[in-house]
Amino acid sequence: MLAALLDGADSKALREAMDKLKDKLKSCAVVLAAVEGGKVTLIAGVSANLIGKVKAGELVNFVAQQVGGKGGGRPDMAQAGGTDPSKLPQALASVKSWVEQKL
Repeated sequence: MLAALLDGADSKALREAMDKLKDKLKSCAVVLAAVEGGKVTLIAGVSANLIGKVKAGELVNFVAQQVGGKGGGRPDMAQAGGTDPSKLPQALASVKSWVEQKL
């Protein structure tokens, strides 16, 4: 399980980092975030072996709601946006317990 803020990353960089992390970690649930111009960009990824328990769309939406946004996507990868970067550290910190409840 990984939740991290990547300063200065755009959505393309977040997707590329997500792909690399999923390849390297094999069994994982990952949330990456970036803040640009007062807007939050989020991306969540879930390895194939965990999709039955953890869905990336649900995970990214859980985090996005905490930062004033919403999102969705496929079970293995999803994106979201938000409007309240000040709540991002707390939102990222909440990922671990959410994922643990699903597993």
